Amino acid sequence: MRSLIREILQVVLLALVVFFALYFLIQNFRIEGTSMEPNLSNRQYVLVNKTAYWFGNNPNRGDVIVFQAPDQPQYDRIKRVIGLPGETIEVKRDGSVLIDSQLLEEPYLPSHPGGPSGTWQVPEDEYFAMGDNRGVSYDSRNGGPIPRKNIIGKAWIIIWPISDWGFAPNKTVALAATP
Repeated sequence: MRSLIREILQVVLLALVVFFALYFLIQNFRIEGTSMEPNLSNRQYVLVNKTAYWFGNNPNRGDVIVFQAPDQPQYDRIKRVIGLPGETIEVKRDGSVLIDSQLLEEPYLPSHPGGPSGTWQVPEDEYFAMGDNRGVSYDSRNGGPIPRKNIIGKAWIIIWPISDWGFAPNKTVALAATP
């Protein structure tokens, strides 16, 4: 009897250790809305790698990140990193994006949809993020750049619905010469 209780306690302890380790390393996130279509859809669930930016690693242009909204801290959002610290972002009326006067090539978008246009300077230790469905996305064009400390992690795996299972649409993005 004593050995059975001991084994049960060991299993429970191991389960708790695994649970808390996973809690600090990954998080699930439910997509609410259509701001990331066509690459991520409303009501999909993704796992977020909370360790992606530990140990001095920083977000790269094209990463899909989950972050605490700086203007609405009660909400977590998911968007794509477009601008890095110190860069000047210009979004044209046709939806094209210039970074320090170089065109951002965005092969993950079927077209350059509309939405707010303008020019923004990204402060040090902050990032400029936009939704893939630019016409309906509330993003850095509206709420401002995202402080590094607000970034929860990088979208990693789509887990729901099962038919969409796979890696999140993080893309390496290049800059081209100005047209």
